[in-house]
Amino acid sequence: MTYNTAVARAGRRPAIPKRIAVLRITRTTWRRWACETVCVAAALALTLVASEAFACPTCKEGIAEADPNAQRMAAGYYYSILFMMSMPFVILTTFGSFAYRAVRRAKHEQELADETAS
Repeated sequence: MTYNTAVARAGRRPAIPKRIAVLRITRTTWRRWACETVCVAAALALTLVASEAFACPTCKEGIAEADPNAQRMAAGYYYSILFMMSMPFVILTTFGSFAYRAVRRAKHEQELADETAS
């Protein structure tokens, strides 16, 4: 009977040979390096095209002009976009908080009922 057969019959997993474990570490390390390289390249590409990705055309023109009305309009667009982007998070947080409080309140009432019954 070989060692691996005895280990399998005993219900334990056989030990992984060291050369396989080293291969897994190497593969994981390579994948991590590849992911980091792609992320750095993407950040560099975004930095290089930052002038094109700076703002919408209306905001960009409002900032470039010295006209105060155009700058106020650009600021209005900016704050409206921030408001619209924040609403899903505010709504989800509100409903999540209400659900959490309802579950916590029900659990507390159940504990009080258990204490009263005993």
